[in-house]
Amino acid sequence: MNKFMKVGLAFILSSASYAFALTADEVKAHVLKGAEYCKDKGVSVCVDEIEKKSGMFDKGELYIWANDFKGVITAHPKKPLKGKNLYRYKDKAGNQLFKNFIDKVQSSDQGWVDYVWAHPKTGKQTPKSSFVIGIGENQLIGAGYYKE
Repeated sequence: MNKFMKVGLAFILSSASYAFALTADEVKAHVLKGAEYCKDKGVSVCVDEIEKKSGMFDKGELYIWANDFKGVITAHPKKPLKGKNLYRYKDKAGNQLFKNFIDKVQSSDQGWVDYVWAHPKTGKQTPKSSFVIGIGENQLIGAGYYKE
């Protein structure tokens, strides 16, 4: 195998974790990295970075979003949700997931929340779990993975 092919194969293999299924450990580590960045740089700088498409917290399927404790999205690198209040939004199973994210952070500072969400590849409602953690006084960040 020539050097060019080896480099190409290495690139494909190294990016595979972002192109395919994620694990709970990968998601949690990414969110904890984001929380540390928020602590070091401040919430405003952190949220601006989270909003950037292909920024340091947007790794394909592995990305972080942010919302405040009223349910307003403050950063989302994948969808134009910034400024939208999703507090009352319910998934197809009836879970009020953004309220549940806020409740989790307010009661435990961090943790996992289960819900269903349309899978980006199949469009089917799929069980998903997100790890969320509080940043600052009234915001949280989170990321998730599909369980199937």
